[in-house]
Amino acid sequence: ARSVTEQWDSDKKKRNWKSRKQNKKTNKHVDFTGLFLLHARARNYVSESEVCKLESVPLDFGDYHPLKPITVTESKTKKMTRKGSTSSTSSSSSSSMMDPLSSVLDGTDPLSLFAAAADPVTTAPPTDGARRKRDKDESSAVGSDFEPWSSKRGEILARYTTTEKLSIVSGGKATTTGSAVSEKVRTRLEELDDLEEGSQKELLNLTQQDYMNRIEELNQSLKDAWSSDQKVKALKIVIQCSKLLSDTTVIQFYPSKFVLITDILDTFGKLVYERILSMCVDNRVSLPDNFSPESVNDTAKETCLNWFFKIASIRELIPRFYVEAAILKCNKFLSKTGISECLPRLTSMIRGIGDPLVAVYARAYLCRVGMEVAPQLKESLNKNFFDFLLTFKQIHGDTVQNQLVVQCVEIPLYLTLYSPAIDWILQCIAYHAPDCCDDALLLNSVMSAFRAEFIAARSMDFIAMIKECDESGFPKHLLFRSLGLNLALADPPENDRLQILNEAWKVITKLKNPQDYINCAEVWVEYTCRHFTKREVNTVLADVIKHMTPDRAFEDAYPQEKFLPFLDMFQKESVRVEVCKCIMESFIKHQQESTKDPVILNALLHICKTMHDSVNALTLEDEKRMLAALINGFIKMVSFGRDFEQQLSFYVEARSMFCNLEPVLVQLIHSVNQLAMETRRVMKGNHSRKTAAFVRACVAFCFITIPSLSSIFTCLNLYLHSGQVALANQCLSQADAFFKAAVSLVPEVPKMISVDGKMRPSDAFLLEFLCNFFSTLLVVPDHPEQGVLFLVRGLLNVIQDYTWEDNSDDKIRIYTNVLHLLSAMTQETFIYHVDKVDSNDTLYGGDSKFLAEINKLSETVVSQILDHLKTLGKEETLKRQSQLAHYFFNTIVAHGDLRNNRLNQLSVNLWNLAQKHGFADTKTMVKTLEYIKRRSKQPDMSHFTDLALRLPLQSRT
Repeated sequence: ARSVTEQWDSDKKKRNWKSRKQNKKTNKHVDFTGLFLLHARARNYVSESEVCKLESVPLDFGDYHPLKPITVTESKTKKMTRKGSTSSTSSSSSSSMMDPLSSVLDGTDPLSLFAAAADPVTTAPPTDGARRKRDKDESSAVGSDFEPWSSKRGEILARYTTTEKLSIVSGGKATTTGSAVSEKVRTRLEELDDLEEGSQKELLNLTQQDYMNRIEELNQSLKDAWSSDQKVKALKIVIQCSKLLSDTTVIQFYPSKFVLITDILDTFGKLVYERILSMCVDNRVSLPDNFSPESVNDTAKETCLNWFFKIASIRELIPRFYVEAAILKCNKFLSKTGISECLPRLTSMIRGIGDPLVAVYARAYLCRVGMEVAPQLKESLNKNFFDFLLTFKQIHGDTVQNQLVVQCVEIPLYLTLYSPAIDWILQCIAYHAPDCCDDALLLNSVMSAFRAEFIAARSMDFIAMIKECDESGFPKHLLFRSLGLNLALADPPENDRLQILNEAWKVITKLKNPQDYINCAEVWVEYTCRHFTKREVNTVLADVIKHMTPDRAFEDAYPQEKFLPFLDMFQKESVRVEVCKCIMESFIKHQQESTKDPVILNALLHICKTMHDSVNALTLEDEKRMLAALINGFIKMVSFGRDFEQQLSFYVEARSMFCNLEPVLVQLIHSVNQLAMETRRVMKGNHSRKTAAFVRACVAFCFITIPSLSSIFTCLNLYLHSGQVALANQCLSQADAFFKAAVSLVPEVPKMISVDGKMRPSDAFLLEFLCNFFSTLLVVPDHPEQGVLFLVRGLLNVIQDYTWEDNSDDKIRIYTNVLHLLSAMTQETFIYHVDKVDSNDTLYGGDSKFLAEINKLSETVVSQILDHLKTLGKEETLKRQSQLAHYFFNTIVAHGDLRNNRLNQLSVNLWNLAQKHGFADTKTMVKTLEYIKRRSKQPDMSHFTDLALRLPLQSRT
């Protein structure tokens, strides 16, 4: 660092000598630059702060206040002619909260004026917003306590998957358009005939993802056909998709297939309804929300009937049922009783479906549609359920049994396929009318359909019913799993909690199949953690270890804590890391308070170490960031209270464990700096010998950790931040070491750096850092053995030698900011200080030699700025010259004493240079001139009046 200063001094003498030699005759450069900071403006920061404060206006509480209720007069200027309403031309007053815009318009807001000019009920055109509101009102017949189908579809798609190959029927020939009406009709009839006669091709050997993609393509094709007015093609797509619901060749995928296909049906039903609704607009008046069939015009009714006739001509039962159910809502256009008449008929149609699984999902879809359009018609919903009970024996028939044998599907797995449909049917029936039954399958559906609070409050009753169920049918462990899922959402009575756990675990622990066991046990582990102590949790985990480890290798560790042996069961590294990530995510999400529990810390350190050790050269950057974020979240949650030494020891241990993740090291440095500042806060800045040694240990931790980081700007900012912390804790030599390290690192800044995965020039980032650095150096006292402004000189030398971009002016902008710093250093009292640290204003006390050194330094800096402005005199750089001249002008106005004639003349020259070639921003120049005129009205600033007169505004022309 000493050589850096000596080099700057040597270079400065050479530059000054050369400058003097060149300007021996004119002496312009030396006079202007030498006088600049010799005549820096004396600042009174306290008075300037008072001037800059916002004007405080005393509040009279009798006047208007924004939180106070206001009174607004509502004007009705036109006689209203709506039928059934009384006319009025008088004004009425209201003390309720009104639109504040009304006060601006003398009591009449723009909406009131619009309403007075036209009756929105009779003349307003239909809007998409109004239509959406009407649709929302119609669909909100059920309350918010009714769980919608949309919340269930994702779970069904995730649960019912397959690895077997699927097939799908793909569409036939495209729709053609004819010029004559008869040709168009014949074309449509031919297309429908082709559809019925099986002209479509079948796509075989599709994966599940391919199948889902094809369904999505069909959904988009439906929308495209509809938007292009190809209604027959749209109907063909819907019929073809509905036919897929009769196919159960891959039976375990059927629930997911039902979800995908009914999404298309829902889209079709909405399109048809909105199409007919749009035809009901007469004289730009749309139907009211609760319209009657009498309000529907003949064209709309005819179109609606046409759709139902088309659907009635579909030959196959399943597509005819589904497509009609999809447009069930359209019956509102035809008659008041249309929906109530169609629901029983559609319910009876389902009896013609032979496959019980296909039939139960058809019933579920009818319940879905029924709850949307007529939730009050519970009779049809109940009939659907009773029909299912009557046909339930079909499950044990030869047809179903043979099908299961062919597909190698066991009865317990097959029965679970019914759960989503039965759950939904029961939820619809149970809405405001709860019910129960003792059959295992239906009991499981009851526990899935009813609210968790209802189930939890009657947990012992459900356990009694589960114990009475036949074990040969629906497995009991699935019933206990469903019960456990409810108890994870709602708490049972406190006196029953232990007995509930014992009864459930008696069944769970007897399971031999590891997959069945873990599916059930994972639910009850959460219940145990919620309501019991570590002893019960360890017992449950011990049982999990026993069942999930074939050779029972963990039996020797039973007397010990069970969490870490439980994790060791996940032998595959990728699986273990995912488990650790899940645990850490849960800890960060649910841990409300910081912890120092040694058991928790030991376990979580083990988990974090597992995640850290999974990082290698092939690990993606996103994965590293995710792992680092989880580890950092854990580090932030660890607190030993006032035991700061133990806290520092934890950070030291964490540094050794997580050395490969740079964001974790950065977090540790910030945490240690925060620890040092917390120590300062506790001691109120008056360190004892012990705390002084402790904060020096914190500073040492940061100093030896920062060099291990690869990001150079991260290192620079951490050196600066840590130096500020050291300075705040009166560790002056350590602060100097941080700042010297930062100065030495600046030359290593690369020209390009990676920002969010893209390479960008580093000049802007370096400029920002150096400005912050110079702001800190104002309060850093000089080292007694290093000379005046040692760090400032060293940093200037580094900036001078740094290779900047050819088309960049950042170096000169930095020099201009250095003048701000040097100006602040000439003040008798600095603008800010560090508590209990004597800055140079105290050390030198305005000594003339100190000021002379500052002036010499500023002379060289100003010389560099002016020299650079000369080099920008070429045509392609005139705009940059204008901007820099104005920037330097602002610096002189803000910090210089313009009562000095030569400094005043320099500012005028810079002003003229900024405008000379027409590149100055006129608005900016005008605002600058207005600022100078305002300054001239302040005390001791009358000389600004003369300056303003010498600053002409030049037009670009």
